[in-house]
Amino acid sequence: MKTLHILTLIAVMTISAQADTLTPAKDSTQAAVLQSQSGKQVELRLKSGEKISGKVAFVGDSIVHLTSLTGMEMFEASISIESISAVVVRSAK
Repeated sequence: MKTLHILTLIAVMTISAQADTLTPAKDSTQAAVLQSQSGKQVELRLKSGEKISGKVAFVGDSIVHLTSLTGMEMFEASISIESISAVVVRSAK
């Protein structure tokens, strides 16, 4: 529940900056938000406090696959959706 509140707060702040970047609905999930960012650069804030950035390549039921990791462009990662506390996207260029 705490994760949903954090995600909602970030989404509201982002939507106010640029309405077409994130458009979560009342019943949105982390997976749905990540799916809407498919092919785009995102930063994931993990419950452990770590950050990981990359391009969303695939979103499954329980994992998200990132490619072109920031600072480690030759690497890829699969992250458990349950371990994500926030999805951060760039709203203006």
